[in-house]
Amino acid sequence: MSEFEIYLQLGFNHIADLNAYDHIVFIIALCAVYQLRQWRMILMLVTAFTIGHSITLALATLSIILVPMELIEFLIPVTIFATCIMNVVRPFDEHTKRKVWFNYPLALFFGLIHGMGFSYYLRALLGMEESIVMPLFSFNIGLELGQLMIVTLVLAGAALAVQVFKAPHKSWNLFISGVAAGVAIILMMETKFW
Repeated sequence: MSEFEIYLQLGFNHIADLNAYDHIVFIIALCAVYQLRQWRMILMLVTAFTIGHSITLALATLSIILVPMELIEFLIPVTIFATCIMNVVRPFDEHTKRKVWFNYPLALFFGLIHGMGFSYYLRALLGMEESIVMPLFSFNIGLELGQLMIVTLVLAGAALAVQVFKAPHKSWNLFISGVAAGVAIILMMETKFW
């Protein structure tokens, strides 16, 4: 197996790891307000998140920026909670697409926070690697593929709930956002750094 394949698999496994469920819950919350027919919008949103976490993943892995892990572990559930609140307060409406454009810079910003969380894991993996360019690149691609798998599952769940079980999409959004917000509150209580 090549170095590219090794780090690609590590990135995919890290985002899909149920022990690191905070990132999964964030992606689920990010998708809750969207429906399958809006897949382009969610793809752009997840890409904005990926760009954000790629930037800080690189900077933190290279030790250019260092933020205490305790703070990052607290801020990650804060991003989940904030996303859930926005889902409920400002649910997506086909007629107000302009309001949704605010979500892209926010996803980018939240990605910056999540990237610092990923960096501790990647830095431990890299050890004494001479060059981190290929491992960093392939790890990010693996993360993105894992995120797209989660997005696909969430959108399929939304389609099943809305089209097969005839649940209003608003109810789906409220349920998913409520569950994710509950998880975020528990995580914030467990990881408070003060």
